Amino acid sequence: MARVEPVPGAPAAVADCGDERALVVADYHAGIEAGLRYERGVELRSNADTRRERLCALCSRTDPDRVVVLGDLVHRIGDPDAGERDEIEALLDALDDRSVPLTLVPGNHDGGVGDAYGDRLQVADSGGLRLGDIGFIHGHTWPDRAVLGAATVCMGHEHPQVRLEDEVGGGRAEKAWLRGRLRVDPFADHFGVAPESLAWGTPELVVFPAFNDRSGGTWVNVEGQSFLSPFLPDALDSDAEAYLLDGTRLGAYRRV
Repeated sequence: MARVEPVPGAPAAVADCGDERALVVADYHAGIEAGLRYERGVELRSNADTRRERLCALCSRTDPDRVVVLGDLVHRIGDPDAGERDEIEALLDALDDRSVPLTLVPGNHDGGVGDAYGDRLQVADSGGLRLGDIGFIHGHTWPDRAVLGAATVCMGHEHPQVRLEDEVGGGRAEKAWLRGRLRVDPFADHFGVAPESLAWGTPELVVFPAFNDRSGGTWVNVEGQSFLSPFLPDALDSDAEAYLLDGTRLGAYRRV
């Protein structure tokens, strides 16, 4: 079994961390509907209950020892507002009922989460977290060197999608996974060290699709669509592959 195994049909994976198994998701974006209303004038009914039920169903399906969120647990940048607080409190209550703790690797939207909920969840450093042979990062900043020593690094932030076209020119966007080896040179340049000085095990990078269905994404196979992370795409091998949620292997992501 791979160290990080996607759950078929879901934007989630189970990570084998050695002493425990983690259910891993990225970009939950609690309270996104309030954000869309404020940012874009878009009125949508809250999908908070559905998001919580989906995550709880995945817990029942995979029986994890903990849930790890790869950043952007909340949508609003800064202190969570009332809508986000209600949604997060209901989620934490549901996980408490299952005795499943939540660990957050903070993303660029999570500035106030530690202060608001630090007594109810574990908040890692922004440079990432390592559990066994698995590293966890959001991806909006350069990861800590210790995380890069892991065999597999999981990240969110990008919300990867692929644009698929049919024979008559119709198209649709589908959530996708990206998996490929990380290149050492960009990290050595960033840290100002020689590549051989890094404890480098040629880690695999797994870029998670967004858990939230309303958060949009980057079409990684479309020219002109740029990555958000400071180390992508330069640090990702050119033969990194894309996969659909159902496990369909699409091949090298740039040639899909």
